[in-house]
Amino acid sequence: MKSPITYKNISKPILLLVVAVIFQSCFVAQDYVQPDITAETEALYRTDNLPTDSISIANVSWRTLFTDEQLQSYIQEGLENNMDVRIAIQQMVAAQAYAKQGKAGYLPTVDVGANFTHQVLSENTQFGQFLTNRATDQFDITANLSWEADIWGKIRSNQRATQAAYLKSVAGHQAVKTQLVASITNTYYNLLALDAQIAITEETVATRERSVETIKALKDAGQVTQVAVDQNIAQYNNAKALQVDLETALFKTENILSILLGKPGQRFERSTLDSQILDEELKLGVPASLLTNRPDVMAAEFDLIQSFELTNVAKSNLYPSLRLTAAGGFQSLEIDELLSANSLFATVIGGLTQPLLNQRKLRTQREVAIAQQEQSLLAFKKTLLVAGTEVSNALFEYEAETKKFEFINKEVTALRAAEANSDELLKNGYATYLDLLTARQSALNAELNIIESKLKQLVSIVDLYEALGGGWR
Repeated sequence: MKSPITYKNISKPILLLVVAVIFQSCFVAQDYVQPDITAETEALYRTDNLPTDSISIANVSWRTLFTDEQLQSYIQEGLENNMDVRIAIQQMVAAQAYAKQGKAGYLPTVDVGANFTHQVLSENTQFGQFLTNRATDQFDITANLSWEADIWGKIRSNQRATQAAYLKSVAGHQAVKTQLVASITNTYYNLLALDAQIAITEETVATRERSVETIKALKDAGQVTQVAVDQNIAQYNNAKALQVDLETALFKTENILSILLGKPGQRFERSTLDSQILDEELKLGVPASLLTNRPDVMAAEFDLIQSFELTNVAKSNLYPSLRLTAAGGFQSLEIDELLSANSLFATVIGGLTQPLLNQRKLRTQREVAIAQQEQSLLAFKKTLLVAGTEVSNALFEYEAETKKFEFINKEVTALRAAEANSDELLKNGYATYLDLLTARQSALNAELNIIESKLKQLVSIVDLYEALGGGWR
């Protein structure tokens, strides 16, 4: 017959529960609330052209923004094979494993083991003096269980911390993709610009080679001196040297693109600089959109969330822990009776433990966690400020290069006309060879500069796309 439920039977569990509730009123793990970042996002971009909506080119897929088919194929190849992307994926896998471990924090730990113990008692001990056979053998199969109640939200906070760490690794992977898309695109555009500059230089070399022959004829006719011939030969060789420099830069740039694509150095098929058209209207989006678009900003906030939850854990460690432990199984002095009913045993222990003296370790952990949380908050705000600066710089540079391109284009037109006129005047004896040499050199520099200016326009759009957090979608 079962014994009746009495006050003594239930007094201890109730007492433990009451004590736990009293302590819980002192501390409960807090929920994360995004800090006030109004000061950081207000007037984050230095521009008067901010739209009223939150649409941003960062929401546009790189396939839509960059229409060059060969560039698209290289970006896709890089996203699949780039070493940094593959490293980031493995970091995500590791963080996901920790996140799964954090979710399992509510479950008990259980282990099972089989043991054999051979014990020989000393004859001089209390029991050894009375036992004839002081040697004993013991066999057991034991299962141990341990479970901690999440009174203060410690397990929940730890779970949230591991989840934030995983999301931070996901954002890190997205950041690598954003940087990779921008790097591949800028490198590709550099190749196109070098192709265009080499083409102009090759044309210049051919023109100056003909000019050397012409100036030699004029010298034979007595219209110019040997100095003019030497100057033309020097200009011809100067153009040849420039061609070598450009070809060297092209070779190195192709190797850079090879590394980005995760393959050995090689030549790449490509289109032309003049065929690059980016018709997507430049839209920044409101500054707050950086919180959802830019991966490094997202990663910084996830780091803040992780630090916040770890601070919760450190604080809750100062409070009592309610733990239930149990052990049970079979235990026998004879192995052939190990699995009999008489060999069964069980032990259950419930305890509420309050840490008192532990060499200040728990207080130190709490203080360090609070300091690290503050560091994460400052890092988050700094990341926002840096992001805003990068957006401002990219936009300003695009607008500047657009204006600059118009001036350089007019300069090229004027210098080409000056070169043609100087050549004609020299042949008719109305100009000096120095006028022609100066006009030629100025025209070549301007033609190279206009290519550089168009390259900078394209790169500034890519930089703006990256600064706003585009490319990872």
